[in-house]
Amino acid sequence: MVNGGRINRTGHKILVIFVTAVFLSGCASNSDLKRINREQAATIASLNKEVQRLNQELDELLDSREDLVRAKSDLEQKLQRELEAGDLSVEMESRGLVVTVLDRVLFDSGKAELKTSAQATIDKVAKILGQSVGDNMVYVEGHTDNDPIRYSGWRSNWELSTGRALEVVHYFIDSASLDPERFVATGYGEFHPVESNATAEGKMKNRRVEIVISPKKVAKKVS
Repeated sequence: MVNGGRINRTGHKILVIFVTAVFLSGCASNSDLKRINREQAATIASLNKEVQRLNQELDELLDSREDLVRAKSDLEQKLQRELEAGDLSVEMESRGLVVTVLDRVLFDSGKAELKTSAQATIDKVAKILGQSVGDNMVYVEGHTDNDPIRYSGWRSNWELSTGRALEVVHYFIDSASLDPERFVATGYGEFHPVESNATAEGKMKNRRVEIVISPKKVAKKVS
């Protein structure tokens, strides 16, 4: 009996310990599950918010692309004479709507002051920039051929191309009263040619200013 009693008491203790361990294990598991559920809920909420933001950006981008398509049509109508003369082109690219104007339209050789005769062409572009794509970022890029600077006083083609890009930007801002926060001026010198510089025709096409109307909207001002 004694031995039997000891066995029974020992078994009872083991049973109590086992039940207690299972209970505590269950509590710990429930606590972990609740924590995991909270973390998952927070993650799902964050992902839903990000999806909403991305959908909004996509909708804005699609709307902006539609604006660029309309702007392209408007520019082609307003610049019909220049297009027919081969002095410029209007193309839709992945980076946006690109108006390419040959330097012979805008500047004298080696100069970065707009010709008086060029102002009518730039005014047409400025009108579109201020209307159908009035909130879009605009990147004005200057390009040259690979002829080295000899007589014009510029240090290199980089300075010349940058000066020409800035001249166009200043005209948009100072004369056409467009928002300066929309504009970026860049000079690429001779390092982004569209044709070979081995021919006179190729050099002529490389000397250009590209006005890139981006689908990206100007950032809203913080009051």
